[in-house]
Amino acid sequence: MILISLAVLLVLLVLSVPVAATLIVLGLFLDEFFSPFPLVNAMGDVLWSASDSFLLIAIPLFILLGEILVRTGVAKSTYRALESWLSWLPGGLLHANVATATLFSATSGSSVATAATIGTVAIPQGKAMNYDPKLFTGSIAAGGTLGIMIPPSINLIVYGFLTETSIPKLFAAGLVPGLLLAFLFVLGTALICLWRPSLGGPSTHHTWHERFSGLTSLIPVLTLFGIVVGSIYAGWATPTEAASLGVIGALLIALFMGKLSKSVVLEALEGTMRTTGMIVLIIIASYFLNFVLASTGITRELSTFLESAGFGPYLTLLLIIGLYIVLGFFIETLSLMVITIPIVAPIIIALGFDPIWFGILLILLIEMALITPPVGLNLYVVQSVRKGGSFNDVMIGAMPYVGFMMLMVLLLVLFPSLALYLPEVLN
Repeated sequence: MILISLAVLLVLLVLSVPVAATLIVLGLFLDEFFSPFPLVNAMGDVLWSASDSFLLIAIPLFILLGEILVRTGVAKSTYRALESWLSWLPGGLLHANVATATLFSATSGSSVATAATIGTVAIPQGKAMNYDPKLFTGSIAAGGTLGIMIPPSINLIVYGFLTETSIPKLFAAGLVPGLLLAFLFVLGTALICLWRPSLGGPSTHHTWHERFSGLTSLIPVLTLFGIVVGSIYAGWATPTEAASLGVIGALLIALFMGKLSKSVVLEALEGTMRTTGMIVLIIIASYFLNFVLASTGITRELSTFLESAGFGPYLTLLLIIGLYIVLGFFIETLSLMVITIPIVAPIIIALGFDPIWFGILLILLIEMALITPPVGLNLYVVQSVRKGGSFNDVMIGAMPYVGFMMLMVLLLVLFPSLALYLPEVLN
């Protein structure tokens, strides 16, 4: 049943069938040939119960928050402020790419939005200063991946929804690994540019007055981060309520900056509707597939097989990590999550691993898939923003950051407290 299911899944994906439709068709196929019960009769109830969740409202709100910030120029002023503080390091603007992505991730919740926004701001400056296009674009693509690790994160919400795991605890767990990964990006970039100075481009110099005056540009993003994440950690608001507060804050910031207009609001709403429609439809379809998988016993049988094989917890974990790395080459990240979580999460939990810790490890592997060809979405986003040049440049430039992510995977496996310390403190 597992082999046939994988074959059907791959055939549908190769035929470019939309992901949500693929999941529904796979669920109906399994129901028809492997389920002792007519599960299709319960399809309407299952899909309705999946969509009728207060938690899912947080997704369009976080997307709208990021859309507003993109269209009000907050990212551009943030980039200039961070560039004045970091451009003296070996690598120059490369560190501003990573740092701005880190800060913008604290409000966007989306890796694609983060990569597109930073690329729009940074690439013209990189070209003007004759930076090496490979490492420069690679740093933008890699920095964008932080959008799904550092809270608030749409992908963490999806994971929490599918596994019934606490979203506030997942947000808390993602903060330290996200910041540590950003630090590894900065440190690794500096070492590469010390080894090959030509990759870093010229550094720029700023007066202390310029640096301190630019700090005011960071206030909007830091304020929104404090409102959204602070209200969740303090227990004052649920993720959905915090997201609505963030949207109100973003609108007030846009109004204060004189950037709030009818066109800005309409463009932000349109972008939000497009992205939300795609994400939520996939989630609802995956919920039906989860229901069918549980009913057919496939997850139970797979868990039993792995236990009887005697692989042990860590060898099984290593196999699962390898599976995600390989699948990440070929399957879009959100699809990869919703397809595999119903099967993998019960196995991991049965082996005694913490579901919150595994959620962060999974997001890290998903981040890696965003910058590994041929389906690495952030690579295509950066290339589209770049508007010219070879796509190979972006792929080659992102490869060192894949190595840094592998190092972070190792650290997370060896030191689970990196993800579990804050949730335990805030418990």
